[in-house]
Amino acid sequence: MAADTPSFVGTFREMFRRHAAGVAIITADLNGRPFGFTATSVASLSAEPPRFTFNMSRSSSSWPAVANSTYIGLHMLGHENEALADRFARGGGQRFEGDHWEPGPFGVPLLKNVTGWLIGKIQMRLSFENNAVVVVEVVDGQVGEDGSPLLYHSGTYGQPVPLDYEI
Repeated sequence: MAADTPSFVGTFREMFRRHAAGVAIITADLNGRPFGFTATSVASLSAEPPRFTFNMSRSSSSWPAVANSTYIGLHMLGHENEALADRFARGGGQRFEGDHWEPGPFGVPLLKNVTGWLIGKIQMRLSFENNAVVVVEVVDGQVGEDGSPLLYHSGTYGQPVPLDYEI
């Protein structure tokens, strides 16, 4: 960057801290070993066929699994899943210790007691510098109990607050 070019890194970070996002966990299996991470970049791409996207850092410890797997799992989280989101957001090998998951279709690790899960077949991985956009076509899924969604905003987890009126 040239010396006279303004840096908007601080503005960019602050703007996206203010952007509330739903919290999900992406899981994959690589050679019989489960991988997973917390994601706030999940977005619906199309309804027919059902596809979604997510972004991730290629320096993530889960990138080798996403880069080399055919199928991945997407788990939408409710407010009661805050501890699970935190567990998968932190580094370390304790993400899959315990009975909070089981092998699912295509060997994809499925998390229990989430608001829903989808299994998808990876259609595309688009690398850009140290990041990747992943496009996934849904092949299986299940909706869980309805509840308050888990949101990430301004560096903390939260939940939506109902308005005083209905739209």
